[in-house]
Amino acid sequence: MRQQAIEVKSDMFTKHPNIYFRWHALKIAHRAPPQFRGELKQSIRQEMEKNSECKDKQKIRYLISEGLERIKQLDEMLDMQGH
Repeated sequence: MRQQAIEVKSDMFTKHPNIYFRWHALKIAHRAPPQFRGELKQSIRQEMEKNSECKDKQKIRYLISEGLERIKQLDEMLDMQGH
């Protein structure tokens, strides 16, 4: 039963990369120090909601690419700080 739920989840991520992006961003934000975690998660949610109405596939690709780069930088910064 549990294995089936995992398959559905991974299929959802391949069909909807923005869902994967949000999940990944919030997962990394959870590694931030507790005093900054809430603000960081709220900022991620606001960015996603601000662009949720976008229908232009090229712009969506750009936004995801830009967001992944920012997440990568955040991940590296948290690694350097030992979080």
